[in-house]
Amino acid sequence: MLLAIDIGNTNIEIGVVDGFPDANITDTWRITTKTFRTSDEYGLLLLQFLESGGYSPADVEDVIVASVVPQIMHSFRSSIVKFLDIDPMIVGPGIKSGLSIRMDDPKSLGADCLADCVGAYGVYGGPVLVADFGTATTFNYVDGNKAITAGLISPGLQTSISSLVSGTAQLPEVEITQPDSILAKGTKTAMQAGLYYNFLGGIERTIEQFHREIDEHFKVVATGGLGSMFKDDTDAIDIYDPDLIFKGMSLIYHLNS
Repeated sequence: MLLAIDIGNTNIEIGVVDGFPDANITDTWRITTKTFRTSDEYGLLLLQFLESGGYSPADVEDVIVASVVPQIMHSFRSSIVKFLDIDPMIVGPGIKSGLSIRMDDPKSLGADCLADCVGAYGVYGGPVLVADFGTATTFNYVDGNKAITAGLISPGLQTSISSLVSGTAQLPEVEITQPDSILAKGTKTAMQAGLYYNFLGGIERTIEQFHREIDEHFKVVATGGLGSMFKDDTDAIDIYDPDLIFKGMSLIYHLNS
């Protein structure tokens, strides 16, 4: 089996990928991203997750990592080498993806965005607009010629909430949830409804603008933990796939191995 690891600003997501080209994601785990963990701490967490899924280190044939947090890569890579005896493949500049990156600075495209685009195009075809709702909300467009031609980055919902709370004196922390109604009756529900519908409106307007400026029909594929909140509340999203990045990493791994 292939162990695919997505290191994000908020969470580290680990997926067990079985099979190719149809990647079957048999287990996933998530831990909070902490800059100051040692390689031993990361290694023990990996072993505990594997054990909880009924796996042993010997079951892991290889590891691929996509990271947007360079500060922890030394410790995390060392943990994989030490505890799994595997030097992982790293998604980054120079790796084959099957897509061309026609941006002003191709190296600036995040490893997570690249893997998302590879997964979306590889599984669902193109042209495709890939939306990832994480710490940041990203949109990346892959045209019919397998080229990533445009990208957009905006604050994620959790980032917006944190900014609102830290910038005000009396507004409390609130749970991220889909409100029952926009007709809020209290401060917490007013914040939840306001954040949700403002964010939803931004998603729909952004996708609409892509449609206006791109002269070809494309599908919209969404991913990311917060994407599940919006997938059934808008017609702008065609497909929601929570495991998209793992599928993309599997395709990248097999293309390079």
